[in-house]
Amino acid sequence: QVQLMESGGGSVESGGSLRLSCAASGVADSTFCMGWFRQAPGKGREEVAVIDSDGSPDYAYSMKGRVTISLDSAESTLYLQMRSLKPEDTAMYFCAHESGPCGQIYMGTGYFFRNFGQGTQVTVSS
Repeated sequence: QVQLMESGGGSVESGGSLRLSCAASGVADSTFCMGWFRQAPGKGREEVAVIDSDGSPDYAYSMKGRVTISLDSAESTLYLQMRSLKPEDTAMYFCAHESGPCGQIYMGTGYFFRNFGQGTQVTVSS
């Protein structure tokens, strides 16, 4: 089982930036998909962005244009650079990992991941 540990969350004012990190350990497959999701209080989990192990990203509408997902394969670390943050971006942010290419876990309405980290809290104040 791949272990995921997120970090980098915190409190920031509206318009600010944050970079989230997700350290993955136990990754055995050379082909995999990783992603970032978020969950605000009282709401369901929402996809933010995913990336293939070959570096191909896909962004959900929710934060498109304000986030960049990247993967350092050598360090087995996933990043999410967030900018122009808004109060409605306040949520717990989770990273996820699944073996195989992202296209293999795309289910029409989103990507189906089974392995998530514990999350890191992002709070944006107005």
